[in-house]
Amino acid sequence: MEASKFYSLPKLPYEYSALAPSISEEQLKLHHQKHHQAYVNGANAIFEKFDKARKENSDFDVKATLKELSFHVGGFRLHNHFWENLAPAGKGGGGVPGGELAKALDAEFGGFARFKKEFSQAAVSAEGSGWAVLTFCKRTQRPLIMQLEKHNANVIPGYPVLLVLDVWEHAYYLDYKNDRAKFVESFWNIVNWDEVRKRFDMMKK
Repeated sequence: MEASKFYSLPKLPYEYSALAPSISEEQLKLHHQKHHQAYVNGANAIFEKFDKARKENSDFDVKATLKELSFHVGGFRLHNHFWENLAPAGKGGGGVPGGELAKALDAEFGGFARFKKEFSQAAVSAEGSGWAVLTFCKRTQRPLIMQLEKHNANVIPGYPVLLVLDVWEHAYYLDYKNDRAKFVESFWNIVNWDEVRKRFDMMKK
């Protein structure tokens, strides 16, 4: 099988130390090199299982395997978005959004402060292992905040991912222990709004 047909761990768009103190170098290395890599390995192992079973005309548990694949691919995709929507504080990270994205958030939430409050509450209150996500409902033309449990549940098909925040414990425990709210508060210092705005503008086109 060609290597291009398998997943690979993407390189971060910044150094491991660049997001400190919001995310320490040790925490970021662990998250990227161990946890994100685990989703890469998991997805690739399943594709290898598909290839072997189809070559040998053997059976496997389709339901369980497809659920596992969606878990690994979902984790892979969401982590890619997560790394991209972060940037060092003061060097592209933090501040407030601009352009049409800012107008859409103002129209929906009545201002950035209200959006930030609701998104933070979604992140802090996500049950178990999950994500807070900013997406967009094309039918109503309204920005929408979602909570995703794990990776492969509660994803609304066709809704674009604009901004994500990983609130699995592995994303913050070395730095913040069990204080998820403090991690969420610090997250706002490293949001790459230029990247989020680009996603929004592409989606609107």
